[in-house]
Amino acid sequence: MRIKTGIGQDSHRFDFEEKTKKLILGSVLFENQPPLKGNSDADVVLHALCNAISGVTGVNILGKISDTLCHKHGITDSRFYLQEALNHLKDWHITHVSFSIECKTPKITPKISEMKTNISQLLGLETQDIGITATSGEGLTAFGRGEAIQVFCIVTVTTDI
Repeated sequence: MRIKTGIGQDSHRFDFEEKTKKLILGSVLFENQPPLKGNSDADVVLHALCNAISGVTGVNILGKISDTLCHKHGITDSRFYLQEALNHLKDWHITHVSFSIECKTPKITPKISEMKTNISQLLGLETQDIGITATSGEGLTAFGRGEAIQVFCIVTVTTDI
């Protein structure tokens, strides 16, 4: 058995002017919160996961590929970008994913269970194979001051080849 790990990071600023877009994190809607700036739904959790998978496959999804999906085909749902990243795994199988989220707002802890459920369904994993932690960052960064959200993700994959 072979094992690889990939690390991904993504961050987006809040868009305090936007009134129609919603805040989505880990494919979960956070009501009554400002959305994040981005061409897509700006799901920074799924974007960090895409980047972690790209760290394993060497195929960068966020950038040219996601821009084509977004601008040419009108696909703004980050679940589609994740599926594109998963398509490049070939014989590798995700066995564990861990996220660290830094933001002052919204409060992440009340939604962790729902986020884990959604991510487990997207990846075909059990919820216990997904770790999510959150920190306010003690106000030391733009994320901790409530200006943006940052997410780090580590993905572990295995293959029998």
